[in-house]
Amino acid sequence: MTTAPRPDVSRAAEPPPEEFARAWLTVVVLCLGGLTAAVTQTLVIPIQGELPLLLHTSAPNASWVVTASLVGGAVAMPIAGRLADLLGKQRVLIGTLVVLAAGSVVCALSDALLPMLAGRVLQGCAMGFIPVGIALLREVTPPHLTTTAIAAMSATLGVGGAIALPGAAWVVQDFDWHVLFWATAALAVAMVIAVLVVVPHVEDAHGGRVDLVGAVGLAVGLVAFLVGVSKGNDWGWASVGTLATISGGVLLLALWAVFELRVDDPLCDLRVSVRRPVLLTNLSAIAFGFGMMAQAIVVPQLLSLSTATGYGLGQTFLQAGLWMAPAGLTMMAFAPVASRLIRALGARITLMIGGAVIGGGYLVAVGYSAEPWQLMVVSCISSAGVGIGYAAMPTLILESVPITESGSAVGINGLMRSVGTSISAAVMAAILTAATVDLGGFPVPAESQFRICFLVGAVAAFTGVALAALVPRRVSRPQPAAH
Repeated sequence: MTTAPRPDVSRAAEPPPEEFARAWLTVVVLCLGGLTAAVTQTLVIPIQGELPLLLHTSAPNASWVVTASLVGGAVAMPIAGRLADLLGKQRVLIGTLVVLAAGSVVCALSDALLPMLAGRVLQGCAMGFIPVGIALLREVTPPHLTTTAIAAMSATLGVGGAIALPGAAWVVQDFDWHVLFWATAALAVAMVIAVLVVVPHVEDAHGGRVDLVGAVGLAVGLVAFLVGVSKGNDWGWASVGTLATISGGVLLLALWAVFELRVDDPLCDLRVSVRRPVLLTNLSAIAFGFGMMAQAIVVPQLLSLSTATGYGLGQTFLQAGLWMAPAGLTMMAFAPVASRLIRALGARITLMIGGAVIGGGYLVAVGYSAEPWQLMVVSCISSAGVGIGYAAMPTLILESVPITESGSAVGINGLMRSVGTSISAAVMAAILTAATVDLGGFPVPAESQFRICFLVGAVAAFTGVALAALVPRRVSRPQPAAH
């Protein structure tokens, strides 16, 4: 394990070549770690239809295998961010990867629902790697490299999921489905070694107690709310279960907020979170998360729907994944573009540009979605906007919070994106099932519903643009707290 002093962020001199190379290697390792964590979000989608048979359970119960990792990730991001501020970021990065490895092994050994759910929750918790990695990049990269590094790290949220789709489909097609989880376990172990060897151990632990009551309160409130939202279509939006979980989650989160404002060393400093730049950026994150997830849900369904409908494109799941893979690569390719935009125009304008590109992609999809290549182009346009927007958000956050709160603040921003994706999944499912046509005795979404989904995604993206426009034009980075 290497030890490096905290860099002086005010220096403008060009670093020595060996320092610059080491910084780039650190960025690469952290981005690969983010990709490893992100692949868990879509890893089981190729076997989703077979999960009831594989796990000897009902289809509604099997759907929790997907939901479990999403909820685990949403809960883990703010908690991991705060632990990183207290204990040190490199330590928490390693901890999230160890949890990912453990969860993957549990899933690989599972043939029943309950252990699979436990493993998937642990896998989801690895998503805490991404906000902590973003916060660490602020400390271990030269100033002129930081923006590009943060942009690349932010893109891993979408790239990992996009790459996992065709990769997982190929594994399931040619190997036993358990190989999916053995592979992620091996990747997690490899990344633990890489982080230990490559990533500098900056002495950035600030001490303080862990707010266990706040962590439990946030976890229970979020789980209740997100489960209610994600299961509303299955349970019925007016059902007792849906209303109880959503309203109960909101009430618990409100009580949690009151508690956090009164405790001396809170899990999340809500006084920082309600600052106008931070608050508006987090609200934009919900809209951006909604826009990203809308594409991830609608495009694969349209690609794989039977041509007998007259508008489905009849692709296999592997083919659909391959058509969507370029979108993830586009997101990563636009990281340096986003970096240049942030330096030239500022993070606020860059965030607005990202939202406008996402919305433009959805508007194109309304008129051009009759061929697989057209949907690939649409996905690439929207993903470029996501890459630009996701790069700008953590930059805006980090400009507005002290370094002692950076991990927690970026974690909350990641949580807001997760809330947006969860709401989007529920809304898209509701729209697609609102009007159906009969296909050999099976109801499938009508063509009009896909167009409505694209329009709703555009509205969400342009809402993000409007919120970003309200962020103050000039935000100065606060000085690091003395300690």
